[in-house]
Amino acid sequence: MNGEWIEIKVVTKSEAVEPVSGIFYGLDVKGVAIEDPNDITERPSGPFTWDYADYNIFEYGKDAAIVKAYFSKEEQIEEILNFIEEKLKELRDLGIDIGIGKVIRNKVQEEDWANEWKKYYKTTKIGNSIIIKPKWEDYNPKEGEIIVELDPGMAFGTGTHETTMMCIEFLEKYCKKGDRVFDIGTGSGILSIVASKLGADEVIGVDLDEVAVDAAKINVEYNKVNNVKILHGNLVDVVDGKADIVIANIIADVVIYLASFVGNYIKDNGLFISSGIIKDKQDEVEKVLIQNGFEIIDKNNKGEWVAIVAKK
Repeated sequence: MNGEWIEIKVVTKSEAVEPVSGIFYGLDVKGVAIEDPNDITERPSGPFTWDYADYNIFEYGKDAAIVKAYFSKEEQIEEILNFIEEKLKELRDLGIDIGIGKVIRNKVQEEDWANEWKKYYKTTKIGNSIIIKPKWEDYNPKEGEIIVELDPGMAFGTGTHETTMMCIEFLEKYCKKGDRVFDIGTGSGILSIVASKLGADEVIGVDLDEVAVDAAKINVEYNKVNNVKILHGNLVDVVDGKADIVIANIIADVVIYLASFVGNYIKDNGLFISSGIIKDKQDEVEKVLIQNGFEIIDKNNKGEWVAIVAKK
């Protein structure tokens, strides 16, 4: 099944994703890919499932959803395009708001589906000594450098996002030999692995997303960090005892939610490192942390994002 394929995508709105997907399924495609910004902020299963709302990952920002499918170049592409246009007109006539309703076709190579993103993910140095290296790249470490090998797969966390970079820098600054660390919303496991390589005695990464848990476990194996445990579930359900550092690279609303009880999982004088906070929410997050017995001891910002270190 190698070779060239035709990608056809419709630029629409979140509320029209289902009927637009139905058009493609009417063409008997094997699978439809959906990019919907609402997936970030409107997951119903609770705050711990949220990831930070970085709308830059979407081609049309936060204002549009994309529905796309792939067709063999041997198929009658012009007829397929006409069919889709007709069906979109029918949806409009039914009063369904499909937004732009633009239909776009592209030629793609099948191997690109799996590998295209790897072009943009390169070895990156963060802080003074942390090197985040894709599994498929070669790198000769310099003296004192700490190498973290990653294959993020479908889990978030390549280390190149500002929020992750700030967390890594704060871990490098504050994580000491012998520390116990909890990593909430571990994603690809990157922060758990960094904490271990910085000398933490025990690291527990938790995530509600089973895909993330699987990816993190694989990355932990790649890095041969035997003191990192990755657990599926919610912090309050799966972790016992207290940590020297709790780190949460999520979103501001979750940090605010965590602030009311995360202190129960932190030793006295321990640290809560939080990131994924947009600048507009910084004051609110700091206020809630202080109200819950934390002292703000450090903060940093990159782009639109803020990270905060609070001491219990």
